[in-house]
This record gives sequence, C-alpha cells and structure tokens, in this order.
Amino acid sequence: MVKYFSSRSDINSAWDHVVSAFWQRYPNPFSTHVLTEDVVYREVTADHRLLSRRLLMKTNRLPRWAERFFPAGMSRSVYIVEDSIVDPVSRSLTTYTWNLNHTTLMSVEERCVFQDAAEQPGITQLKREAWISSGIYGFSRPIQEFGLARFKSNQAKAMKGLEYALSNLQGETPQWLPRASVKEASDKAKEAAKSLASTATTSQKAQQYV
Repeated sequence: MVKYFSSRSDINSAWDHVVSAFWQRYPNPFSTHVLTEDVVYREVTADHRLLSRRLLMKTNRLPRWAERFFPAGMSRSVYIVEDSIVDPVSRSLTTYTWNLNHTTLMSVEERCVFQDAAEQPGITQLKREAWISSGIYGFSRPIQEFGLARFKSNQAKAMKGLEYALSNLQGETPQWLPRASVKEASDKAKEAAKSLASTATTSQKAQQYV
C-alpha cells in the first residue's frame, strides 16, 4: 500500500514571480537541512519549455526508533532528484521529486503544479501531491504514517521558504503561514514518531520470545 497526500493552495503572487522565487529559494532560514543543489541537465525545447533536472542533498536525521534497526554508519544524508518543466504558454511550472537512497526505509515521490490563475490576476494556484511507501516488512504502515506526518511538517516550512524568497524579490514583508499551522504539523510528526517507536518496541519484544 502507498500513502497518498493531496492539497491545494493559493499563493498571493504573480506566476512569473513565483517561478523566479522557485529557482532562488535556497538558501533560506526555513530550509537549513538543504545542503547542496546542482543542475544536472537543462534544455529549452522547440516549443520553448524549460526542462531541468537538479540533484539536491539534504540532511536525513533518523528518528530514534529507526536507529535501532539501521547500521551506525548509515548515511545521514538523502539525495533528491528534482525534475521540472516550465511552460510559458500554459503558464505552469510542474515539478517531480523523489529520493534516490534510503528507499527501502521510505520512498517519497512528490508532484507539484504551480499554475497561473488567469481568472484571479496576481494569484498562483499550487496543487501538491505525494506518494509515500516503505519496504520494511511488518512496519510499512506505521512508517508511512510517520512519513506522511513528517512530509506535512516539511511542506509547511517549504512554503515559508518560498515566501521568504518572494519577499526578497519583491522587497515586501512576507505573509508567513500562521505559526499555529506549522506547529500543528510538527506536533503530528512527533506523535507519529512516538506511535511508530512504540510499535517497533512491542514487535521487538515479541520477537525475542518467538
């Protein structure tokens, strides 16, 4: 089974500004876990679409429960591939991201579409989708729950980072997401981690008596 997540939101900035901010969102104070970003491939097609592939490296702090099951020397960084398509005709920016390592523990695939809202000048509509899966037998469901909670928490920070980049471009004070919503997402991630740790401990004890 795969956990699916979908959300829609409006960004109070013109599409052109959002696209510019997208390429300039790192570094920002809300994404300190992003260590590097490199352009692997870039091409302008005959129909004027911009195709890009980037490789990002982020810190990957494992929760305490996971440290029991994985080697001490396991990489604490995760490599992310980000493919993007900028279409100036339809005025859309579509991104696809997925992790290259730690896929047995958890695989996260994300698709975002930043679309110019023609009927609402100055507004960019964002549709975000994510698919979260795990290959750990017996723990896939709680790991997916944990991954979903962490994904929501991280995306709240990602939106703040994008708004930060927009504010730098426009010379305006960013309209931050309500602190309560960020805290709520973070709390849910912590609750999921505690639940998963409890499940792992119970299973580990049971196996000792088999």
